[in-house]
Amino acid sequence: MKILYFDCFSGISGDMTLAALLDLGVEEQRLRDELNKLRLKGYRLEIGKKIKNGIIGTDVNVVLTDEDEEILEDTTKNNQVVTGEDKHHHHNDHDHHHAHSHHHDHDHQHDHDYDHAEGHKHNHIHRHHTHDYSSTHQHSAQHADGQCEEAMHDDHHHHEHHHGRNLDDIVGLIKASDLKEKVKEFSIRVFEEIAKAEAKVHDKPLHEVHFHEVGAVDSIVDIVGAAICLDLLGVDAVYASPLYDGQGFINCQHGTIPVPVPAVMAMLAGSDIPLIQTEARTELVTPTGMGIIKCLAEGFGKMPAIKILNAGYGMGKRETGGFNALRVVLGEALSKGHHHEDIVLLETNIDNMSSELLGYTMEALLEAGALDVFHTPIYMKKNRPAVLLSVLTAKETEKSLVELLLKETTTLGIRRTIVSRYCMHRKIHEVDTALGKIRVKVAHQGEIIKAAPEYEDCAAIARKTGLPLRRVYEVALEASRDIK
Repeated sequence: MKILYFDCFSGISGDMTLAALLDLGVEEQRLRDELNKLRLKGYRLEIGKKIKNGIIGTDVNVVLTDEDEEILEDTTKNNQVVTGEDKHHHHNDHDHHHAHSHHHDHDHQHDHDYDHAEGHKHNHIHRHHTHDYSSTHQHSAQHADGQCEEAMHDDHHHHEHHHGRNLDDIVGLIKASDLKEKVKEFSIRVFEEIAKAEAKVHDKPLHEVHFHEVGAVDSIVDIVGAAICLDLLGVDAVYASPLYDGQGFINCQHGTIPVPVPAVMAMLAGSDIPLIQTEARTELVTPTGMGIIKCLAEGFGKMPAIKILNAGYGMGKRETGGFNALRVVLGEALSKGHHHEDIVLLETNIDNMSSELLGYTMEALLEAGALDVFHTPIYMKKNRPAVLLSVLTAKETEKSLVELLLKETTTLGIRRTIVSRYCMHRKIHEVDTALGKIRVKVAHQGEIIKAAPEYEDCAAIARKTGLPLRRVYEVALEASRDIK
């Protein structure tokens, strides 16, 4: 079984991901041939080697050749591609200074002093609006690999919008392509993840959110290109380290916002993904990188026990004071079909709490990231009935769960034990059924495959339709039979 591990010691972005996967050994021409199936025009993909900190890796740039900066195939107009006059634009996932206002010429100036631009400056004049984004750290992000693009508009603005593209536009482009279904599915899932985050950040319904950055050609190439590379590598499971981001603030159209940027924080909320802030005074985790790794990785933590086959480096565009790159490690599992990991078991005996309070504590622990929580009836001194409260957690969330236990329970102490476990590889899939979309957790070990529908999705449909919950589960399981 092939396992891919993302070592995000200096963050993650779309172009770094694509570059790192290419550096693993994906044939450049194979990638280009597959990308051509998108029938996406208006860009040139530049791939080359680059040395940073004495280490060689791969560098990827998408050079745009259209003044609108994004050329999406219009599937509603006889598949004609909307193009404009050629105007070169170098993709840089981080270093952009933009200004934005409606009904004005779009004066788009980039001041670069990082590796990508080498002092290069250029101005773009575009019709329709002006973007003003600057940064106290010489950093403002444009396209999907940055937060400060914020070219987001309501549908009721009633004006022609060449830059903003909604999720349906992008999904339509991908679905109309000749790419493999698994490549399409993953690419769309990433765009949906980013779209939901943007909608939450801006308090807009999903269909009212238009994206400059997500609709940009370079972002489509990064996300779809990464999906293509993953398919070509034949990876069975993906894991990642904790995500390392910088700190500081970015001045945007809506004022000063903190790093990690809001779209990244929205995607982190409610997840089990650990984030560690470094001393770097810049953004290291971009919305595109966050979307990719959230949809891709089955778990976050230390690298699983694997036989290492190769390592690849995707070069970033930052001067962070360290090695700005993404490392991906390809290996073979030492165990067949499952992986082995160390986790923490927290236990405490409680004899003076009501069952209601214990139930609330269990819910709070699970919401805070516990892997599992369970109660076991026990008898203590003088035959007092009590409960053994057990919590399984990853090491990254151990401290916060200990604090929660001390806060919510009557315990005065907590026992800690490192335990090892074997896990089948698991992934969440969203299946289409006659009753609607239902998430299903699928685990596999060799020829053994197990599927379990998500309770919340099934319960919501059961309440809405009046069907027995048991029947909804059966429908979800039937729809998931073809998932590998």
